[in-house]
Amino acid sequence: MSNKKPLGLTMKILIGMGLGIIIGAIIQFWLGDVKFVQDNIVNGLFHAGGKMFVNSLKMLVVPLVFISLVCGTCSLSDPSKLGRLGGKSIALYLTTTAIAITLAIALALVIAPGVTDQAMTSTASFSAKEAPSLTQVLINIIPSNPINAMAQGNMLQIIVFALLFGIAVSLAGESGKRIASLFEDMNEVVMKIVNIIMNLAPYGVFFLMAKLASEISPSTFLNVAKYFFVVLLALGVHALVTYPTILKFLTGLNPVIFIRKMRDTALFAFSTASSNATIPVTLETTTKKMGVDNSIASFTVPLGATINMDGTAIMQGVATVFIAQVYGVDLSIADYLMVILTATLASIGTAGVPGVGLIMLAMVLQQVGLPVEGIALIIGVDRLLDMTRTAVNVTGDSMVTVIVAKTEKELDTEIYNDPWVGRKTE
Repeated sequence: MSNKKPLGLTMKILIGMGLGIIIGAIIQFWLGDVKFVQDNIVNGLFHAGGKMFVNSLKMLVVPLVFISLVCGTCSLSDPSKLGRLGGKSIALYLTTTAIAITLAIALALVIAPGVTDQAMTSTASFSAKEAPSLTQVLINIIPSNPINAMAQGNMLQIIVFALLFGIAVSLAGESGKRIASLFEDMNEVVMKIVNIIMNLAPYGVFFLMAKLASEISPSTFLNVAKYFFVVLLALGVHALVTYPTILKFLTGLNPVIFIRKMRDTALFAFSTASSNATIPVTLETTTKKMGVDNSIASFTVPLGATINMDGTAIMQGVATVFIAQVYGVDLSIADYLMVILTATLASIGTAGVPGVGLIMLAMVLQQVGLPVEGIALIIGVDRLLDMTRTAVNVTGDSMVTVIVAKTEKELDTEIYNDPWVGRKTE
């Protein structure tokens, strides 16, 4: 009987990516002129398999965003939490997310990881659209027909309707509780579908990478390495500069102590790649090590696991610029503002489990007219980045929790400033 541990999803995706690159390279350098291979393998099997995987990601965008958003808003079951406490938490979470994606886009534009001598081509349409006026943008945020918005995949309208629907559910008493329970069950089902699709990801990655490797030059893969390090740089700056600066500015607390006490939680989040799975550890850290009252932490931490996805927003910002550069698409200032706004609001509906960020990225790409197929370029390294993104996310959850507790006078500063609190003695 074998004692070997089964391969994890990350390793399976890396194997699929590696095999796809190898087989695609073999086809490009030795079988590129063979019509049967091009027609039946590259443009047949690889194309169909990759397209089916991409479509499965796009399929989940609308139900995942809508159901997750309703569930997240329903968690504010006590109407009073929609006041001062809820307002502070949500405002801080959305502000840090907006800062995160702005930082990511700025770094990506400066470093330009996707700039190449020859732009890739895609079957997607890139016809230029005239930028709507600010007035029209504001009008278009409110859906005149939410069902039509879902059918067309208009994410801003879906997000607004889901928020209003969730608030109404939380205020509807017993009827709302029954609806909330239904949406929680639906959320479980949708997440099972996500798990199923992510388990198929190694095969989808293989088909996508095999087709890409058979068609593009090796220099493009060097750009993927640049993308990887740009994302890591943005995540590091956000976690080690942005968060400590905000904490110091709003509370006057020592940010070095905060970073030290977050180490174990961040490592746990890194290993699980799931904000939701890390909630118990995050709660223990904020209450036992940082001195936050449980009445604050029990609200802000789960809420943060639902709506605070700074790491995911950073990936979306860098990936959007990277894919636009690889495909030679010039995005306007209005497009970048749309990416910032859409990714910030969509983070509210991004579930805190591994892999969902790619589905959110598909939505962001669609909003600015970029080819969703570009996800194939980054999906191979995304699982590695996903673990780092999660560590950043839970750090943000804890920072906001400390800030809210300090402003509500629910923070024990003696516990916070004591470096030995929470450490286990031998």
